[in-house]
Amino acid sequence: MVVEVMVRLMSRLAAPALALPRPAKRALVAVADTALCVLSVWLAFYLRLGEFSSLAGQPFSLVFSPVLETALVSVLLAIPIFVRSGLYRAIFRYSGLPAMMALARAMLLYGMMFAAVFTFYGVQGVPRTVGLIQPLLLLVLVGASRAAARIWLGGLYQNQIKKSALPQVLIYGAGSAGRQLASAMTHGHEMRVVGFLDDDDRLHGHVLNGLPIHNPADLAELLLDVPVTDVLLALPSVSRQRRNDILAALSPHKFAVRTLPGLSDIATGKLSLSDVRELDIDDLLGREPVKPNGLLLNLNTHNKTVLVTGAGGSIGSELCRQIIKTNPKQLLLVEMSEFALYQIHQELQAFLATEEITSLEVVPLLASVCDEVRMHEIMDTWKPHTVYHAAAYKHVPLVEHNPAEGVRNNVWGTRVCAEAAMRNGVRNFVLISTDKAVRPTNIMGATKRLAEMVLQALAEQSQSVPKHGGKTPRAKTLFSIVRFGNVLGSSGSVVPLFREQIKNGGPITLTHADITRYFMTIPEAAQLVIQAGAMGTGGDVFVLDMGQPVKIIDLARRIVELSGLTVRDEHNPEGDIELSVTGLRPGEKLYEELLIGDNPKPTQHARIMKAHESFLPLDELQGKLNALELAMSVNDVPVLRGFLQQLVAGYQPSGEVVDWVHLAQEREAVGNDQ
Repeated sequence: MVVEVMVRLMSRLAAPALALPRPAKRALVAVADTALCVLSVWLAFYLRLGEFSSLAGQPFSLVFSPVLETALVSVLLAIPIFVRSGLYRAIFRYSGLPAMMALARAMLLYGMMFAAVFTFYGVQGVPRTVGLIQPLLLLVLVGASRAAARIWLGGLYQNQIKKSALPQVLIYGAGSAGRQLASAMTHGHEMRVVGFLDDDDRLHGHVLNGLPIHNPADLAELLLDVPVTDVLLALPSVSRQRRNDILAALSPHKFAVRTLPGLSDIATGKLSLSDVRELDIDDLLGREPVKPNGLLLNLNTHNKTVLVTGAGGSIGSELCRQIIKTNPKQLLLVEMSEFALYQIHQELQAFLATEEITSLEVVPLLASVCDEVRMHEIMDTWKPHTVYHAAAYKHVPLVEHNPAEGVRNNVWGTRVCAEAAMRNGVRNFVLISTDKAVRPTNIMGATKRLAEMVLQALAEQSQSVPKHGGKTPRAKTLFSIVRFGNVLGSSGSVVPLFREQIKNGGPITLTHADITRYFMTIPEAAQLVIQAGAMGTGGDVFVLDMGQPVKIIDLARRIVELSGLTVRDEHNPEGDIELSVTGLRPGEKLYEELLIGDNPKPTQHARIMKAHESFLPLDELQGKLNALELAMSVNDVPVLRGFLQQLVAGYQPSGEVVDWVHLAQEREAVGNDQ
């Protein structure tokens, strides 16, 4: 206990000592060396005479005692020699082997001069052996003092140097989350906290854990004195509107803004510096996330066998993460990409191990949704209760350049999976669709709308068979469609692309200055899919009230500013990142829509609507699909696009055919004619 108290006391004394100016530190060490000279002389007399001698002389006498005279000579010799030898130039860093060698040379010179005075020449009242003993004692004492200083102050001094070179950050929020973050960062080596920002004027000017609390309104003046590189938002429970107001106030200043995870992680003690992350752009969308309904989340998944196609994709993998939390009986992962399947399977297995869940079976299955035999085999083996069909080609330009494959995967893949589900008694089948299916201008959107129509037609046919012994028809498999906008952080999202371009120094590439999109987060999208599927009655098309669409150029500017940089344009030619407009890509629209008609109906979820979309009956649709399949099999893209225009209401191709194979064949044909 006493040792701990001494250690704490020494640590507290170390900080003020290190804070002293260099001249003061040198003077302090010189005074200490002076005291060691006196002590070593006194001890030398004791060792020689066997008793302690008095330092004082005779009362009322101008004659000093031999001990005091010897001590004065020692000080007058030692201090100049130490100064000349450079022992006071770098007190704290110059304390290793080189310091000991310099000290040994200085003491050798001192010992020779001191011995010459008191041993060879001799002084009355001073034993000659003192001239030999005292330099040895002084060497030990001074060397020990330097070693003690290295042990006591060396580590702290080096840490102080390292911390002074760290990026300096402010924490916005002096509440419990801010305090915990500051405490966690004291042991880190990535950043140095220099203070707090807080809106509460009662805290301004006060000190919290040794750090001042500043008024955010004084930030401009504060930045003149402190080169802050980052502001960390420690506001885990603040409203979205308040967060946006704070970000707007911080945006004029040139620093990066980061944030904390949810309050639950802080409450469970999981907060550390690694939890500080880049500010997610979903924090800036201007609307609150859609809160999930626990009953709907569990209705079709809890203790049931669930199958997810496209399980390794952005949406499919998040569906798996959300479903596994509802404790299904089995989770079947269907994925065509071996690496993507491996990744999500390993992640889910790690989650089960962490949560110590042993009753849940996760089965990774390599398969193409277009493989009718394989999909029937899988569903016949496990008889899943619910299927979430997330497998699709979603990248607009790539599908535009490979249209036949887009039709095959998005339309035929959906049909194969849906029919396999019907044959094997799957209770719920949910298709993940997109806002690009509404009045599409590209192959991808047209194929997704056609996939919706296939499900609607199958749902109608399934409902036409009455339940045994009953009067009202009932579907064997309930088909539902969930349609939403762009998903942040997905494989095709602009946000990771913009951040990578900023990291590389720009420019940020935009296809058009006026392009707008609806946005939602990946967890939000996955939760919506699960909940909407639980409300399905057959052939439903669910859409999310996603708030207002976001202008992509405004999104790009916001990301640049929150990265601590500025946009380079005609108003700011010295800015950091340029915004470059490259032109719309094949099939790309300026604006996206969620509804084909104007008659959405509410559901039991406040933010989910149900649309009524017209479609062709299966008997009529079947013949057109057969003709489309024939055009697809020979890669006749013009005919394929023509059939899509007939089938999908509102589909208007935005340009010429850009299929790579078709273009290459045309060039070859022209060359042969010539």
